[in-house]
Amino acid sequence: MKTKIVRELVLTFLICAISVSAFGLGTNNEAQGTEHGGGDKKFDASSFIIDHVLDSHEWHILTIGEGANEKNIAIYLPVILYSSEKGFDIFSSKKLAHGHVYKGYRLEEEGDFKGKILNVNAEGVADTENRPLDFSITKTVVGMLFAAIIGLWIFLALARSYKKSGISHPRGIQSFLEPVVLFIRDDIALPNIGEHKYEKYMPYLLSVFFFILLNNIMGLIPFPPPFGANVTGNIGVTFVLALFTFLITQFSGNKNHWKHVFAAPGVPTWLLPIMIPVEIIGLISKPFALMIRLFANITAGHIIVLSLICLIFIFDSVWVSPVSILFVVFMDCIELFVAFLQAYIFTLLSALFIGMATAEEHH
Repeated sequence: MKTKIVRELVLTFLICAISVSAFGLGTNNEAQGTEHGGGDKKFDASSFIIDHVLDSHEWHILTIGEGANEKNIAIYLPVILYSSEKGFDIFSSKKLAHGHVYKGYRLEEEGDFKGKILNVNAEGVADTENRPLDFSITKTVVGMLFAAIIGLWIFLALARSYKKSGISHPRGIQSFLEPVVLFIRDDIALPNIGEHKYEKYMPYLLSVFFFILLNNIMGLIPFPPPFGANVTGNIGVTFVLALFTFLITQFSGNKNHWKHVFAAPGVPTWLLPIMIPVEIIGLISKPFALMIRLFANITAGHIIVLSLICLIFIFDSVWVSPVSILFVVFMDCIELFVAFLQAYIFTLLSALFIGMATAEEHH
């Protein structure tokens, strides 16, 4: 037993060491500062962390060599742009790598429009007013697609298992997924929505729980692609998830729900012009809190882990790596817990908001 534990610890440390090496080798020019004595480059931790947390049109893997011998190894993703003058343009993001201009487009590498693709004229001046519509497949999109594929594969396998063996003692993948599904039904949907209405919302609650959970877990694994994308740490993704909850809640709202918004019982008529805007703000603040909570928790976790990894390169000493890796392992364990916790909280609050909107008036 002790030998097994030691073996697993050694394997964990090796995985973390490889992860650290991948992050270190993957530091590109934008993550480096100005040169100083001896030709060395000062490590810019903030740029390094931001480059890994933000979305990108390429999947940067590592950089080999320095200066003229520098070689970047990356997976370049498709760029899909539309403008009224040029129509649709589809090409590889490699065409725009390192500040290159292609077909009158340039990927900005600094400034307020960093990471955005802009139109540029013959003199190389960017047009910030008339930006093309960007439908590109970025790291976040790839991460979401793979999470959807994994989710479909898992649940189709579960459906085949039920079709084959029927309702029986859980085996294989059933033994893992069935308790989770029953937990969402019995401890989230039923108490908050009610036994007469919960079934209608179970598909959404299950979908949002496993979508967030899969993306959270995939984001903890730094490589290989499509792992490592900060999907749920992208404010656009959490905004859309919160918007789904908001729309489902409002369209499911009954007469009692809207009565409390526009004519709250017990409120004097003269106070309604003040209370109605307050109630409407309350409707909007709930999904806003969902959006910010998920985005902030996942992003903060990634930043902490990357900061601990950066300590090795900041101190430029191999003796820092054991302490750094130890703290990274500790933080990864916490992040794994947070991955489940945030999926649970988002699903729980979504069910709670739906239940409040569909609750019948009690006398």
